[in-house]
Amino acid sequence: MSVVDIEALAHLLREAAKAEIMPRFRKLGSGDIRIKTEASDLVTEGDEAAERFIKARLDSVLPGALFVGEEGVAAEPELLPKLADADLALVIDPIDGTFNFASGIPLFAVMASVVSKGETVAGVIYDPMGDDWILAEKGAGAFQITPEGVRTKLKVREPAPLAEMFGMASTGFVGPEKRAQLLANFAKVRFLMNYRCAGHEYRAFAGGHVHYLMYNKLMPWDHLAGTLISQEAGAYAARLDGSPYLPSHTEGGLVLTTDRDTWDELKREIFDI
Repeated sequence: MSVVDIEALAHLLREAAKAEIMPRFRKLGSGDIRIKTEASDLVTEGDEAAERFIKARLDSVLPGALFVGEEGVAAEPELLPKLADADLALVIDPIDGTFNFASGIPLFAVMASVVSKGETVAGVIYDPMGDDWILAEKGAGAFQITPEGVRTKLKVREPAPLAEMFGMASTGFVGPEKRAQLLANFAKVRFLMNYRCAGHEYRAFAGGHVHYLMYNKLMPWDHLAGTLISQEAGAYAARLDGSPYLPSHTEGGLVLTTDRDTWDELKREIFDI
């Protein structure tokens, strides 16, 4: 039996976006945007209001669950370690791609994952601009779903030779020396892209449009939902040392590819730095 009504959760994310995010898009004042750690790490009134909206309705979708929101953890860092041992938790990124949202770029997402006893069991990524979701429950496949209920099964792209691969990587949290080597290694693939929005990168990957994703910093609200959805769409995912990615991990890098052979090749040719 499922621990969550996944479509009820998806609709809750949609309600939050329509109530608190979209009315603020391209209408933020200077006082509505604040720097968290650096100029590219922002929080807006939209992030905080959407997280409050979802938290206030937590019991309607996951009664008694631990609520772990990106903005809540920023205010109470001691909340994050509780995720590893929680019987049931809801992890929320109220606006993934805040830099884009604050810049008026229409590429951002609302993400949620459900964690039970240290394992991700469900994930949703909602696109406020396109007004649809990708979602998955563990063992049940991954789907793109419209608010009207039209379902499309997701499947990752077929493997390709290294020189023909295109994908996305976030290199901003890799140290300068290793970043230079990593970027040089990417000359071996056809294209390297970055949306500054993990939610849309996962949508592109799980939908079969790119061959790989790579991340270095692993905050749970950024990657739990997308990793589960990608795996349910047929992807192979592991940290850079080859170990499985778990909700308790916040470092160690993460690479997702179309299959295990592609993962091994990318590790050897690109990420072994």
